[in-house]
Amino acid sequence: MTLCLRPATPLDAGATGDILYRFQQDTAWMPKLYSSAQTIMFCGMMIDRGWVTVAERDGAVLGFLARKEQEVCSLYLAPGACGQGAGKMLLDAAKAEAPRLVLNTFAANTRAQRFYLREGFAEVARGDGSGNEEGLPDFTYEWRAVQEAAA
Repeated sequence: MTLCLRPATPLDAGATGDILYRFQQDTAWMPKLYSSAQTIMFCGMMIDRGWVTVAERDGAVLGFLARKEQEVCSLYLAPGACGQGAGKMLLDAAKAEAPRLVLNTFAANTRAQRFYLREGFAEVARGDGSGNEEGLPDFTYEWRAVQEAAA
């Protein structure tokens, strides 16, 4: 019943890969570039590098965040998991570990944009799609920890 976070293990590659693959398949504007197996392998690589944290409830993975130092590489939730606090919990954990975070989201992903703005990120750049393999226009967002004023 309780939502919790933990570092991903190699056994989570299937669940995280399925979440990412389902997003790609269920999103009309997203090009279908990779098979399910390729997506699972990609998630496994991020897990092996120690980048991935999963949010789970009752043993079911509801979402994951992959972070390489200050770059949020991926933040995806399982279908039906939006609005349950998993995304915010994952992002808050990443914020607690880094004074600055940077991420990209596709221009078509307005739901993600609203989420990041609500969570304190600011748009810092726009791309025309030439910088990503999907070829889709994207936005770069940045978050910085608020520094305490010197007493």
